[in-house]
Amino acid sequence: MHKDAVHAGQAAYTPFTLSLYDKAVLGVSCRWLWRCPASRLLGHYQANITDNHLDVGVGSGYFLDKVRFPSSSPRLALMDLNTDSLAFCARRVARYQPDVLQRNVLTPIDFDGPRFDSLAMNLLFHCLPGSLPEKVVALDHLLPLLNPGARVFGATLLQGDVSRSLPAKGLMSLYNAKGIFSNRDDSVVALREALASRLDDVHVEVQGCAGLFHGRVRKTLP
Repeated sequence: MHKDAVHAGQAAYTPFTLSLYDKAVLGVSCRWLWRCPASRLLGHYQANITDNHLDVGVGSGYFLDKVRFPSSSPRLALMDLNTDSLAFCARRVARYQPDVLQRNVLTPIDFDGPRFDSLAMNLLFHCLPGSLPEKVVALDHLLPLLNPGARVFGATLLQGDVSRSLPAKGLMSLYNAKGIFSNRDDSVVALREALASRLDDVHVEVQGCAGLFHGRVRKTLP
């Protein structure tokens, strides 16, 4: 995968844009264009998160700030390629003393800490370059960081086989042209197939033009 394409998908996240993210992206785009409001995404977090959690593609940290962890002192790690996103999110959830990991998930990940019981990849896949089969390789690099049976969940914006309004089509086309998105060929079927080849108990639900997914890491043989 070309390095410039990898960086294009995360370059839009600057301190300025992150300060607007909750209102502009979650408040306007997710609700009115993608038809998947932040409240729905937060509910998805709440249903799947554990108190031993790895969050990849952290954005502004909105969901980690709002979700109720099962315990008052969870183990939390933040992973992203973008240092601005990591710093912004880490400040927002500083009460949890998160570990901060700058990594490119499209390459093998150097990590030697204890494994995690949940992984969120929320609004990430559509920002990674390539087709779904190419970018779900990120999950291959993350699975070694997870315990057997760990929960994997998130959401991604799709184009194929989902309903999109004209404004949604226009903005997605613009974002794809700029390299912010790379989801021209992403579909529900491709997402489900890519996840089911790697995880157990995979479920994909369409909300607007978003695919909300969850599954579990396969248990190793005794």
